[in-house]
Formats: sequence, C-alpha cells, structure tokens
Amino acid sequence: MVVTHLHPDHWDEKAIELLDKNIPVICPAAISEQISEFGFKNIISVKTSVTWENIHISTTEGQHGTGEIGEKMGLVNGFVFKTESKTIYIVGDSIWYEGIAAEISKHKPQHIVVAGGAATFVMGDPIIMTSDDIVRLCQYAPEASVLVTHLEAVSHCKEDRTFIQKKINENNLQDRCFILQDGEVYSFD
Repeated sequence: MVVTHLHPDHWDEKAIELLDKNIPVICPAAISEQISEFGFKNIISVKTSVTWENIHISTTEGQHGTGEIGEKMGLVNGFVFKTESKTIYIVGDSIWYEGIAAEISKHKPQHIVVAGGAATFVMGDPIIMTSDDIVRLCQYAPEASVLVTHLEAVSHCKEDRTFIQKKINENNLQDRCFILQDGEVYSFD
C-alpha cells in the first residue's frame, strides 16, 4: 500500500480498521511515525529514496493548492517507482506547477498518475489538477501515458469524468490519457 499524505480521503478510519497491520506501507518519512501509531508494523519510510523488492522508490513534492489554502493543506508527496524497464510517477494530490515539470524532466516516466477533478473549496483556487492542468502535463510529457484518478471522489470536485474526457478529446490526447473508473484496475505493460 502507498500513502502519499494523511488527509481523510487517502487515509480513512474504515481502511485503517480493515487493513492487515502487517502489509507493507510505503510512505514519506514525514508521516511514517503517525502511521505506526495506527498499529502498522511493516512501514517502508522514504525520506528521499529507497530500494524495495528491486524497485527504486523516490519521494516527490506536491503543491496541494495555492496561497493560504495551499499552506493549510500542508505537506503532500508523490512517488516515482522505477524498475530496470519502467518508471511510474504518482503525482499525488497536487496542482500543475514547475515542481511537477522538474520531476518529469528528472525521472522521465513512461506512466504518470494524477489526481484530477479541480477540487475547490468555497474560496480559492483548485487544490488538485484541473483539466487544463492535465492537458499541460500531457503536453510537457508527450511520451508518457497519463492516468487520471481521484475523480468525483470528494464532493468539492468541480470537473467530472465527462467534462475531463471532453477536454482530453478536444486536445487529441485520448490515445494516451485515460480516466479510470472507480475500482478499475489498469496494467502498465
């Protein structure tokens, strides 16, 4: 299991209750102690990078909004998973900003997973990627396939699957930018 941050839509009480406390939990070092307080025993804490089962894992930073709201959202991370033949970048809850571009340039992932939906509070800018952000990411990483997740997962998402799919189609990205349905499994070939 991979945990990017401890907001309740990523780390919820029911999952904590149901999960086997011995499963491997990969998480940023900054939250590993909190996770252990829930009884999890097999924590793979990643400060900057670690190798686990022949997979090189690096943490990345995210920006979970802008201004005061971004500050209140706190620390969020993503991960890059790299094997000899494949690199997957899980952006986590972040908007598009220069840090994401830098991680793509550094790691050159074949696959990128983003949180979409333009979740926004009553005031302020979105706290995760908008459809325009997703298009910019796709344009910045023209060789990568992009998976859009987190859609309609929280009530404050302003863009739904239909809206984002339309934007993907308008930009001719449908051959490499995919919207996952709830519970859908995707295999990186």
